[in-house]
Amino acid sequence: MRRDPEFVRAHRLDDVHLLALQSGRYPDMDMPWVVGQVDGWQRARHKVPRWAATEGIIYPPHLSMEQCSSEEAARYKGEVVRRLLTTMQQEGRLTTFVDLTGGLGVDHSFMAPFFDRSYFVERQDTLCGLARHNLPLLGLTHTEVVQGDAEEVWRRLPTADVVFLDPARRDSHGGRTWGIADCTPNILPMMPSLLEKAGAVMVKLSPMLDWHQAVSEMEEAGGSVAEVHIVDVGNECKELLFVVVPSMGSREMRLVCVHGEQVIDISPDERQGTPALIGDEEELRHITFLYEPCPAIMKSGCFAMLTQRYGVKAIESNSHLFVSEEMLEDFPGRMFHVQRVFTLNKREYAEALRDIDQANVTTRNFPLSTDQLRKKLHLRDGGQHYIFATTFQRKQFLFLGGKYPPLALPKGGRMETHPDPPKGRENGNPPRPSQREGEWKPTPALPKGGGVNKKIKRL
Repeated sequence: MRRDPEFVRAHRLDDVHLLALQSGRYPDMDMPWVVGQVDGWQRARHKVPRWAATEGIIYPPHLSMEQCSSEEAARYKGEVVRRLLTTMQQEGRLTTFVDLTGGLGVDHSFMAPFFDRSYFVERQDTLCGLARHNLPLLGLTHTEVVQGDAEEVWRRLPTADVVFLDPARRDSHGGRTWGIADCTPNILPMMPSLLEKAGAVMVKLSPMLDWHQAVSEMEEAGGSVAEVHIVDVGNECKELLFVVVPSMGSREMRLVCVHGEQVIDISPDERQGTPALIGDEEELRHITFLYEPCPAIMKSGCFAMLTQRYGVKAIESNSHLFVSEEMLEDFPGRMFHVQRVFTLNKREYAEALRDIDQANVTTRNFPLSTDQLRKKLHLRDGGQHYIFATTFQRKQFLFLGGKYPPLALPKGGRMETHPDPPKGRENGNPPRPSQREGEWKPTPALPKGGGVNKKIKRL
């Protein structure tokens, strides 16, 4: 069976499911491999564009592509190690980077270029083979690939300027885990030996972790956490990065939230206290803009920083929704222009939603779940309207608005939409799941004479 990269290149825009079904047309080709490469390239095109743009890259099985870092997150790690390197580099000395959990190599490919030499350590033979093939294509000819256990290989390696670890977050049965001690390798007992030979250790951990607890555990293991980076990508918290050094001296730990192009340093003072709150219902009903903090800020828990730095007010301390009279373009999160403020009084919400049958619903500190509220309001999910429901002074309020800035209209000034169903929907049937979201088509009427029902009556 042939594995032809040219064949893959010719078919990489094909539908992978259809290509798999057509395997019989190519009896001399290793079609499972071809389909895997086409699928890998299509995923990389969106997740790691630099890899997709590099000819000759061989992609791993589907699971590895799902678990690897995005290019945006990997580039940020590269910027962090570059800055760390400038603080410790000595003239005339070769710099060394060690990646003890190489995996697919996406993170490595964006960090290693800043060093004179690098080591890629990985337990799995398949991934080591891919790294030996792919990394030189990405310009990393100075990287040595080493197969083996991270702890054992580290004992044999020389000193390093920066060591990177991304422990596997799956247990021996394949189940997900995120506790530091439950990951492989367990970095806590390794910490003294890591800091003995490394200038800095960068650890990537699950966003499910409490970052305060992670700091405590690593410091109890013998390290000093110099930096914590909370990284969100695509409106989802993706990574917690910890920079651990042998000693901090008198320096304060740095806390950074990363949201797209925004890199927000949060000072020790801004991590303390509670956010300023709205005064009364009159003020609440006249707000103009509502803000939902980005996932990185939400994970940090530093909500007082938002009121101190941006001048917004929180609706309540547990709602994590903020408001202002003027629009703040640099607010780290989503912004909404509020059009109506109303309660769950039936007459109020019926008037507010009179011409609306579809909206994106979010509940915060609210007695109903998102699905329960959507059902109560008789709304379909999605569309251009947004409803935030929360509690203010023991009373439930809903905020109807649109995302800000609004979506740009296509040429001609009209937004293409699908027709909404008439009230009650023809024949009483909802749209079929196979239809596109937002598109409604009536159920075809039965043929004259009653169709199948006519036959049933005869029985």
